[in-house]
Amino acid sequence: MDFLDFPTIQMNFWDAVFAIPMIMVLTQFIKVYFKIPKWFVPTIAVLFGLGISIFISHKHSLISGLFMGWFYGYAAIGSYASLKTNIIAYRNKKSNKY
Repeated sequence: MDFLDFPTIQMNFWDAVFAIPMIMVLTQFIKVYFKIPKWFVPTIAVLFGLGISIFISHKHSLISGLFMGWFYGYAAIGSYASLKTNIIAYRNKKSNKY
């Protein structure tokens, strides 16, 4: 294997549709029911992303699983942050109207 011989990584559409929302739901469940600090939730999201990717989506290749697991975890973190920011902005906009 050459140094520049990268593995072929294919992402299934269903990985993004199911894995990322599932990570978001699981992290919120853990945050609420196990009372972990909010600053630790992104780490848990990345760990879930790595677990789903390594053991389910890309079980044929550890490198592919690690690579895509980071994307799953950080996609869930970004989606949650975006959703939260939009909800806060909407509430502020709505409360500023008299």
